[in-house]
Amino acid sequence: MQAAAFSIMEGKRQGAMKQANCLNNQAKKRGQRAYGIFVAAVSLAFLTAVAVSCATFTPAANRLISETFLVAVNVYPAESVWACYEVTPEEKWMYYGWQLGNNRGIHVRTEQYDSVGHIIFSPDLNRFAYAAIESHKYLVVVDGIESRRYDETRSCVFSPDSKRVAYVARERRKQFVVVDGIEGRQYDDVGDLIFSPDSKRVAYAAELGDRCFVVTDEIEGRQHRALGEQLSKVLPVFSPDSKRVAYIAREGRKQFVVVDGIESSQYDDIGDLIFSPDSKRVAYAAELGDKCFVVVDGIEGRQYDDIGDLIFSPDSQRLAYKAEVDNKCFMVVDGVEGKQYDGIGTGTLIFSPDSKRMAYGAYLKDRGFVVVDQIEGKQYDAIGDLIFSPDSKRLAYGAQADSKRFVVVDGMEGRRYDDISAPVFGPDSKRMAYAAELGDKCFVVVDETEGKKYDAANDIGEGRIVFDLPDSLHYLAAKGNSLYLVEETILPR
Repeated sequence: MQAAAFSIMEGKRQGAMKQANCLNNQAKKRGQRAYGIFVAAVSLAFLTAVAVSCATFTPAANRLISETFLVAVNVYPAESVWACYEVTPEEKWMYYGWQLGNNRGIHVRTEQYDSVGHIIFSPDLNRFAYAAIESHKYLVVVDGIESRRYDETRSCVFSPDSKRVAYVARERRKQFVVVDGIEGRQYDDVGDLIFSPDSKRVAYAAELGDRCFVVTDEIEGRQHRALGEQLSKVLPVFSPDSKRVAYIAREGRKQFVVVDGIESSQYDDIGDLIFSPDSKRVAYAAELGDKCFVVVDGIEGRQYDDIGDLIFSPDSQRLAYKAEVDNKCFMVVDGVEGKQYDGIGTGTLIFSPDSKRMAYGAYLKDRGFVVVDQIEGKQYDAIGDLIFSPDSKRLAYGAQADSKRFVVVDGMEGRRYDDISAPVFGPDSKRMAYAAELGDKCFVVVDETEGKKYDAANDIGEGRIVFDLPDSLHYLAAKGNSLYLVEETILPR
């Protein structure tokens, strides 16, 4: 579950944006306290106990609930606390870091340094890494093992399979990448690095003298005069099959895309560079003069005033994006323009898993609604995240009306609450769950049945509901000053 699952739709017209901005400001003033049982960043708190197992079982309607105590959370005058609480079907882990005065520490290692950076975790949550400073020297600690000291370190990242780790280091005026403890060639400047989806390859942008290039597997690519205004913001893109690499380069005031070493035509600006899921197609947004258009497989599309939010369907056969003409927005799907609206919700466009259906958020004046298969839904004050069920037959999203929020599933409105999380479907598409807040209590709603109530927290960050099986799920919850892992089994009625 995402902490800020409710996304207010965005547009360019000031009049239409006024309501959305107001709603967004209200959300910020609430301290993003929504879904308080899913704690991730605990402000003004100090985590004082190591997780221990103490399970209890409580029936709630047709749901069997098991609670396992993890840690106590006590109010403490700490200057800042950062934390990472994650739950997955395979592992349940919790780590945190804290700062009090000049002292810093992390739960996973008791040794202290002069300064400690934020902790990052491998995708499988079995490994951790963080940067530290000791005697004015930087080091990276991976699974409790220290690297050698450098003048600076940054951009630490784990590979998707969690087996590899890499970061950028600096000694004097030279920068280089360290992958699995092995230092690469030194350059004048190095951008952020990225692992390929299969975790076998590493790519990053580098500068040496007056030339810039992308380094892939420690092999320098084609040289360019510039890759961007800031090298640190240049990030190569791997195809999903990890075999292809693409990036944006610059020649004077013109930009162009390089795919597998082959340069495209030059444009004034380029953005939204993506590969299709099958890795065979490439698309990006380009600007020439005062017009924008999409380039797909090297072919330029129709010109518009503005475009964005490019997305391929899961089967790679379809492409959709948002376009704008004369302050009116519409979707372009497979080259066909849809109905015009005052705005289209940024990032709301989704394809169904079978690629046959499409949905997005739109608005007319200050009223938002969802468009599914070109059919407009009911209008609301605001629209939240959209999600199709795994079988592509069902659609759910969050909505807001009269300062209350609720989930709409298959066109049917659920009960209204003070706040809600993004909905999630079970693996068989039959069940749907989300977190809700009402007053000072939070709970998980499964198929519109409310679960056991827990306490709302002072702050909220990353967290989620995870379906383990069609009839079982788990999440994190707070009761008083204690944090619990909650595992539920839905019983037959």
